[in-house]
Amino acid sequence: MRQYLLSIFQPPGEMPDHEALAAIMAEVGALNDEMRAAGAWVFGNGLEAPETATVLRAEGGDVLVTDGPFVELKEHLGGFTIINAEDLDDALGWGRRLAGVLGLPVEVRPFVPQG
Repeated sequence: MRQYLLSIFQPPGEMPDHEALAAIMAEVGALNDEMRAAGAWVFGNGLEAPETATVLRAEGGDVLVTDGPFVELKEHLGGFTIINAEDLDDALGWGRRLAGVLGLPVEVRPFVPQG
């Protein structure tokens, strides 16, 4: 079993209205429950807007602290889910389902094996 990161990329702009977002989140909750039942779900959550980020950068023996995102992006990381999967195909299956529920791009990336 390997762990994979399902990164959810969100374009800038307005979020869906409350009713539409509630319907999407209900579907995400159902998919998370299905992943839990299959033993795949490890952890996941949404992230606040990029403007809430703080960037720490090591420079010349000191750490520089700046507000906001590091770079301007067309899309930003809006949330993530960590799963256990037998292989990449299994992880891609969960990623496809998540992308279908959210209507947003999902990147599937394996963690470096431990040990």
